[in-house]
Amino acid sequence: MTRRNEPKDASAVFAEPEFTSIEICAGAGGQAIGLHQAGFGHLALVEIDQYAVKTLELNIEDHEVWAWERVHCDVLSTDVKQFEPYRDLTKSADLLKRQGLDLLAGGVPCPPFSHAGKQLGKQDERDLFWRMLELVEILKPRAVMIENVRGIMDPKFSDYRDYIQAKLQGGTYRADDGQLVTETGLGYTVCNWGILEASDFGVPQLRPRAILVAFRNDVIKDLKYEWPTATHEDPVSVADALEPSMRERYGRYFDGVHSEQAHDAFDRWFKQARKRDAELKGKGGGIAPTLVGGSKKHGGADLGPSRAKAAWKQLGVSGMGVANDIDVCAEKKTEDRDLFRPEGPMLTVRQAAIIQGFPGEWDFFGGKTAQYRQVGNAFPPPVAKAVGKSIIDVLKAARERDQK
Repeated sequence: MTRRNEPKDASAVFAEPEFTSIEICAGAGGQAIGLHQAGFGHLALVEIDQYAVKTLELNIEDHEVWAWERVHCDVLSTDVKQFEPYRDLTKSADLLKRQGLDLLAGGVPCPPFSHAGKQLGKQDERDLFWRMLELVEILKPRAVMIENVRGIMDPKFSDYRDYIQAKLQGGTYRADDGQLVTETGLGYTVCNWGILEASDFGVPQLRPRAILVAFRNDVIKDLKYEWPTATHEDPVSVADALEPSMRERYGRYFDGVHSEQAHDAFDRWFKQARKRDAELKGKGGGIAPTLVGGSKKHGGADLGPSRAKAAWKQLGVSGMGVANDIDVCAEKKTEDRDLFRPEGPMLTVRQAAIIQGFPGEWDFFGGKTAQYRQVGNAFPPPVAKAVGKSIIDVLKAARERDQK
């Protein structure tokens, strides 16, 4: 676990948030960070992985920007299938009962729809879209946000998408037996279900995400929802994103017995990363391939399948594993493994977090592999922030309309 310094303006945010959210499948907090930055105060973060739960608890306790959540947010270590909001919430139970919920959000498990897997869809025991719909019915939030991989938008899942939309807003879908089924719906309007590319929002990585946004009919009735637009005309390159941290890592060895080797290795990495950036100028820039968190069934951690490793090599980075952080590297003397490989340095967990768009002060709990898996499975905070802001625009407009 790496400790980072609190940003200087952290104490400036103590005000009670205008809007509340509950998030399921919260992971290490990527979506929670972005929604928090957009203006949501979290009533609950629900997560089953014990390391990710500790990460959420650690950061909420440690950072003043999360002072409101320290008092009002339950971090629940539970299977979402057993999560019962009106039973399990303690800190904000009364607030939820009095004011209702503004947003129910969740990045439900991706493996059932990922191109890297078997794409079993709803037949996969890990699929949780159905549970998200049950929680919509229980909580009746003013807005719903569901995040998943791009694969959910494949033609093979069109019937399942029709089912999800029909459950929310009414309509028909084709059941497994081929029969058309009509649903009355839960009283929502699905305003968009589309793809957002993380690199359009300043994340130095190719990471398309499928986002569903829906509003309760009494909220959206005469209003228009605006899909988030790109915040960055040009993508942030890996060279730009990682240069400061690479200088910090190699700088530890710029003086001393490793001086020449460290300078040469840093220059070699930087030259290769810049070269790749220049080669792809106007074609997406020198951004990273999609980070993957891997599976608990497999030991260790690396930067993905062979094609991803090849892409990292073109950026001057070895994808064969994850490096120790600066202090551990010096203590265990793993410089040759972590920094001085002929194919380039391996990334630290902190650098992987930069590639995902995490803020520098966010800490991760657990050993190196557990931390990396949390990072690799995350939803980039800048994308979540953009979607959160687009949802808040509607919630604010609805509130103003209803107060007239």
